[in-house]
Amino acid sequence: MAETSRVIRPAAVLKQAEAQLVVDELARLDVANGGVWIVNPGLWQRFDKPWDGPGGMAGSSMLVGTIATAYGAPTRYDITIYRVTVTDHGSKRGWTVDSLCNDALGYAGLTLDTCSRAELKDPPSRDPFKR
Repeated sequence: MAETSRVIRPAAVLKQAEAQLVVDELARLDVANGGVWIVNPGLWQRFDKPWDGPGGMAGSSMLVGTIATAYGAPTRYDITIYRVTVTDHGSKRGWTVDSLCNDALGYAGLTLDTCSRAELKDPPSRDPFKR
């Protein structure tokens, strides 16, 4: 198996209240607190188990996958999920793009299938580079 990466189209959008629920819970489950997530604006990382190395290092814990996010899009307090990657290690343990997203989104009572989606705009009717 190889690493699996998928662009989420249309992108999944967490509205303010949903975003707050997810981020708060993932922060509570931070690897620094014995959890399995590292959450930063722009990237959420899921590990297979809490970090067990010396000095707060990963040790034998391995990355399952990442969720790429954009904070403040499409509106100020929203979070947009636009790319998800499952590592080879994660794939071998049964993780998929959907299950990784659902693991995080579940804290807001959502799945990737039930999450709001970004509005796609139609392309311009004429070539913007022609006069």
